[in-house]
Amino acid sequence: MMKQILLWAALLLFVLPLAGRGGQARARSGDGTEERPVKIVSYNIRYGTADDGPDRWERRRGAVIELLRGQRPDVIGLQEALRFQIDEIREAMPGMAEVGVGRDDGRAGGEHSQILFDAGRFVLAEGGTFWLSETPRTPGSRSWGSAFPRICVWARLVDRATGAGLYVYNTHWDHVSQEARERSAAAIAAHAAARGVGADPVVILGDLNAGEENPAVAALREAGYRDAFRVLHPEAAGGSFNAFRVGHEGGEKIDYVFVSPGLEVLSAEILRDRTPEGRWPSDHFPVTAAVRPSGPDQAR
Repeated sequence: MMKQILLWAALLLFVLPLAGRGGQARARSGDGTEERPVKIVSYNIRYGTADDGPDRWERRRGAVIELLRGQRPDVIGLQEALRFQIDEIREAMPGMAEVGVGRDDGRAGGEHSQILFDAGRFVLAEGGTFWLSETPRTPGSRSWGSAFPRICVWARLVDRATGAGLYVYNTHWDHVSQEARERSAAAIAAHAAARGVGADPVVILGDLNAGEENPAVAALREAGYRDAFRVLHPEAAGGSFNAFRVGHEGGEKIDYVFVSPGLEVLSAEILRDRTPEGRWPSDHFPVTAAVRPSGPDQAR
């Protein structure tokens, strides 16, 4: 797996030119005060054209939006979102800006893995989308037995108040091909590594369609990333997929907020809020984390 990561790093350095970047994120702002935590939510909202009967988008849209607003997030990673769903969420959360394109055509077509961020707090310094395939710059491309085109959206966000930078990656891995999942892990780890020595801390968000012991998930841990939920809750039940069935929350954890060294995890949750009718807002539970830059000796 390490050889794969190095090969991907070489490829991505060629096909994805690097832009400028700042120094390490700081634990304290310029006036010496402690830096404000970054609240992150990763959420597969279930695509809005699915024939889900009582759980169709029109009936749960309000619950998804209220759940997101209630978290007061600085960064959101959406998976399985269609363009009209993103528009509705942004209309309800007007302070959020976005990064990302549709996986089918590199514009608005197909599923998005959009990154939303608080534009009042952060400036987008750089960002983009790459396809998890042999041709990462080709919209709609797929490889390695993947059932669908799969993408990763990334952004470097800079805090307006402190100048601290944070890299955010958001992805939705293939649900069929294990090879595609493992190669996706290698591609994302390689892209993050290619930002170079002295780059800012990294968070990787996503529905990985893989449990915690899956080799693809293990590869992210081997690359130095920690599951924020497991940092604080090593023994807790982690099921994050409910299939819209109440009582079905005890399965595997397949949704994640991974953090790099240099980030202190202050809180992490799997949210199991129900609608007023007692149903789930989506067939996945959102996962959250609050993180703050810290020195390597303080990282938890």
